[in-house]
Amino acid sequence: MEVIVTLPQSALPIGPQGIFDVARELGVSEDHVEPYGRNKAKIDLAALARPASGAGRLVLVSAINPTPAGEGKTTTSIGLAMGMRRLGKRAVLCLREPSLGPVFGVKGGGTGGGRATLVPADDINLHFTGDIHAISTAHNLLSAMVDNACHFNTSFGDKGAIDPRQVTWGRALDMNDRALRNVVVGLGRKADGVPRQDRFDITAASEVMAIVALAEGPEDLERRLGRIVIGQSTSGAPITAADVGAASAMTALLRDAIKPNLVQTDEGGPALVHAGPFANIAHGCSSVVATRLGLLSGDYVITEAGFGFDLGGEKFLDIKCRTMGVFPRVLVLVATLRALKMHGGAPVKRAAEPDEKALEAGLAHLDKHLDSAVFFGLPVVVAINVFPNDTQEELALVDAAMKRRGVRAVRCEGFMRGGEGALELAEAVATAADATDGAPPAPRFTYELAEPLRDKITKIARTIYGADGVTFTAAAERDARRIEELGHGGVPICMAKTQLSLSDEPTLVGRPTNFQVTVREIRLSAGAGFAVALTGDMMTMPGLPREPSALRVKLLPTGKIRGLMQND
Repeated sequence: MEVIVTLPQSALPIGPQGIFDVARELGVSEDHVEPYGRNKAKIDLAALARPASGAGRLVLVSAINPTPAGEGKTTTSIGLAMGMRRLGKRAVLCLREPSLGPVFGVKGGGTGGGRATLVPADDINLHFTGDIHAISTAHNLLSAMVDNACHFNTSFGDKGAIDPRQVTWGRALDMNDRALRNVVVGLGRKADGVPRQDRFDITAASEVMAIVALAEGPEDLERRLGRIVIGQSTSGAPITAADVGAASAMTALLRDAIKPNLVQTDEGGPALVHAGPFANIAHGCSSVVATRLGLLSGDYVITEAGFGFDLGGEKFLDIKCRTMGVFPRVLVLVATLRALKMHGGAPVKRAAEPDEKALEAGLAHLDKHLDSAVFFGLPVVVAINVFPNDTQEELALVDAAMKRRGVRAVRCEGFMRGGEGALELAEAVATAADATDGAPPAPRFTYELAEPLRDKITKIARTIYGADGVTFTAAAERDARRIEELGHGGVPICMAKTQLSLSDEPTLVGRPTNFQVTVREIRLSAGAGFAVALTGDMMTMPGLPREPSALRVKLLPTGKIRGLMQND
């Protein structure tokens, strides 16, 4: 057995390291490192069998609801990890993998910004280690086998054959392409298949992505894949991936994809970047296996949940933490003055200008997320992601408002200064996390699993969004009854809701009141182990904007790629 010799944290270099050095800092033996080139690697799941070497304090980074002005949650997460490392803390970063849809769409890359970035950024934002491609392929293998069974009218014992009109399993593609939301397959000759209506979801919304993110290992992965419900038979019975015989081959395709990816921050600290479910249409968290590896290795595990605390944060707690049996020590809520002013009514073109009236109004939005944090019993540090033209007067206004609430607000300049610009935030978060060692926050959830699906959805809407209640369409009512009749009523809820508002209406910024949330459809994700409640106009296949980020992406003669990140 290899003896891992690590440098004291205070002696660690500030700057990118060789990938084996990064693994050594993480406490992972070279025997468990599978290099993908020079500066990224897979970590064998055998590394999870070793004894814990860190205190494993889990830090959840979330944010206010996003606006076009930007919040910088990933940049702040990376800066926080850099700052902790500079303080001599053993910090491990756990983030999601970027999807090519947003990279070439509105958002651009997902590797931070400025001096708070991951490396190799180009690789991570593009094909990385091939995980998302493998997930797309596994998803579409099941699609092909479903259509093959329809073509040959295969009978599945007492259940009978698949009813082509009742197939609910679509196809997946890692790209924003609105033209694929509704398609017809099987056109042409009789030999070309059974004609039926179908759809494409973006891979980040695929149930296979959610399964990879939540599986504990290969055996659990195959069990979950086998539970996927692809539709109904002619007798009305549910047909699963196990019935079709696809689960084992799908697992084989995902052999490497389930292993966490190791990269590093631009200052050399370890970052586990693995799985990429969206938070507005999926559960928005990085993988369970990456988080477990981080908890084994680090004293502080910094992980983010997608979009605002009402989406990614709630799902992180109610789905992922409940599944893993863990709970955060502290919550970091990221905000910017610009975004707060937009939630206070300022237009995006004027959000960077001083406007104390809009800022004060926007603080009500932050206040709702703080109320939700109190509900979950989590200590909070508010991180203000500072822009160069932020005024001291407005920053002081936020400080005073947070002080009145008994919450510490800390300014973070990770974008401009890397880890040095996040030292104060790192100290505040470490202090808050350390203070829980004697009595960590007890797990608390928005609902009990045994409650009816409609009641669970209503509790999320009232408690986390501030809604008066929920309106269920007739179709959603039927969906709920069907899921409960199939014996899956005890699953958690994954809300598919706009990220731009606490409500299900994107234009309602700030802290909306006197509103109802409308649920139009509920989909069972039996393999992932949750039910997806679709609200408003949420689509599981996004579209590109009028001027997609792809227009700015270019391969340079040096081999570098320009335009993957916003403002690049």
